[in-house]
Amino acid sequence: MRVLVGITGGVAAYKAAEIIRELTESGHEVRAVPTLNALRFIGAASLEALTHNSVHVDLYSDVEEVRHIELAKWAELILVAPATASFLARTVSGVADDLLGNIVLASTAPLVVAPAMHTEMWQNPATMANVVTLRDRGVLVIDPAVGRLTGTDTGVGRLPDPAYIVQSALSKVVAKDLANKSVLVVAGGTRESIDPVRYIGNRSSGKQGIALVEEAIARGAKVQLVAANVAYYSPEAVITNVVTTAELEVAIDALGTAFDYIVMPAAISDFRLENPNSSKLKKSTTGARLELSLIQNPDVISNLSKKIREVNPSAKVVGFAAETVGGDELLDLAKGKLIRKGLDLVVANQVSESLGFDNDSNQVILIDSNSQQLVSGSKRVIAKAIFDAINR
Repeated sequence: MRVLVGITGGVAAYKAAEIIRELTESGHEVRAVPTLNALRFIGAASLEALTHNSVHVDLYSDVEEVRHIELAKWAELILVAPATASFLARTVSGVADDLLGNIVLASTAPLVVAPAMHTEMWQNPATMANVVTLRDRGVLVIDPAVGRLTGTDTGVGRLPDPAYIVQSALSKVVAKDLANKSVLVVAGGTRESIDPVRYIGNRSSGKQGIALVEEAIARGAKVQLVAANVAYYSPEAVITNVVTTAELEVAIDALGTAFDYIVMPAAISDFRLENPNSSKLKKSTTGARLELSLIQNPDVISNLSKKIREVNPSAKVVGFAAETVGGDELLDLAKGKLIRKGLDLVVANQVSESLGFDNDSNQVILIDSNSQQLVSGSKRVIAKAIFDAINR
């Protein structure tokens, strides 16, 4: 998607860099249009480096190219973040006295604005009236967050988290093909206690699961997330936090089987300690060697796939195969998992200490009973491909 990011002159303008990064890493083409005042807070060179496009500011430069019309037609989505009180007022009144204002006035693309200002300015009756007018005209106005403002002030008016802004903006234009669908995402990595201090774990960061949650929300789904040792919050998702595989299994059982899609990128421990120690183990008592007795954990996805098909045969279940091998061996392992666990789709990828885990991008193969598809890019790009594949 072609996204034009407008940046107006507030202290929060520096956060536009993170917004642009979120968009570009999700595979979108971005152009930045800062106002002259915005350049007091963030440099044009930074924006050009992040977008890989020239930054235009002056309405009266390159007049023969009619820049404001060219950019207005180019944009499929316009996101202004931060949006000052002055920008809101000028937009309501149709005032176009700079390049960004002209683009907004000339474009038919969806418009999303993320205001950021001091509490008193946000709560001023004039600003409140302008917000109502913009929303009445179909503009998505993202409410500012509560938190630390400039100086020592704290209150409503803070620019929301960049990832949340991007998620909200994209939801304005993404097809709602998952509307009225219920999605369960199980993300992160479980931990099995050795003693109250130590555990057996894995390298899963939960980033792919978070990308799946955000993609499903953007496409209109109702989302439940079971998060194993992942710090994440979204007001649009119902989140259950767990630590161990046993806790994860209990949480999934409590949620029931009323799901249209179940997607499980979580790295669930295959084994747990038979008898975790109730107090911290000491070298003085264990000696030079420590032997741990492990027993198998239940196969969560196999059990869930079997259970859900008994009540909802049309449900789709997606599993993941993270393996240290590649090529045909990876494909064979993934196809075996597809059949053995009763899945509709397997997402296979090669992993190592530096590959796959905790990265913002990845390369995977989507495998079902009839086809396979190579997908590479950000984890949001991969999330989109997964839902495209199971929603065909």
